[in-house]
Amino acid sequence: MTAGEFDGLVAIITGGASGIGAEVARVLLDRGARVAVFDLDPAGAPEGVLRIGADVSSDESVRAGVARVVDALGRLDIVVNNAGIGAQGDVSRNSDEEWHRVYDVNVLGAVRVSRAALPHLRRSPSAAIVNVASVAATTGLPQRALYSATKGALQSLTLAMAADHLREGVRVNCVNPGTAATPWVQRLLDAADDPAAERAALEARQPHGRLVSPHEVALAIAYLASPASGSTAGTALAVDGGMASLRLRAPE
Repeated sequence: MTAGEFDGLVAIITGGASGIGAEVARVLLDRGARVAVFDLDPAGAPEGVLRIGADVSSDESVRAGVARVVDALGRLDIVVNNAGIGAQGDVSRNSDEEWHRVYDVNVLGAVRVSRAALPHLRRSPSAAIVNVASVAATTGLPQRALYSATKGALQSLTLAMAADHLREGVRVNCVNPGTAATPWVQRLLDAADDPAAERAALEARQPHGRLVSPHEVALAIAYLASPASGSTAGTALAVDGGMASLRLRAPE
């Protein structure tokens, strides 16, 4: 990618005030995009972005946010549906209310933002939507039933959206990160009985032996969003150190 690859393009990144979303904002800014961040608390978003307090679980909030971006920046070309929340436990652990709450953010949040953005994206010469799913969409992880279900739904939604909108000039793809060094993962580690042992276990289950960096995921998202990837559509790009696909022998 080059410094001016996104010159003239406008991007919305949901959940862009921390972790992967904030890193995506930095990468796109560095490459010439004008960037708007949606977040419940956008104060932590990188300098240089348009910070918008928006709740992806509210259609009214999302539509107002998209309208503000187009009013302020004049167009919309890229949407990165990154906002999400976690859940732990097996299938018996979470209540109906919790299932509805997590689906409302992780799946319907992407639906609401994409739906509001589509009229503007259809007018773009370089329109792209990138959804942030997870290795949990393709690999069975213990104690992640609800979270995995939402990420599997998001990957399937990506494929359906790609089929619906490609001939309108809107490419849709997703990334499937492995366990990344994000604030959410750090909170899980801090809550563990033995944070060091828990981190070692998370690192060991990824074949390359470490957590994925947010910057690595951001670069993959930037590739999928870039005009240079115009023949990439309906793709789920794994950024997981081989977790979903490799079965290495134990070190001797």
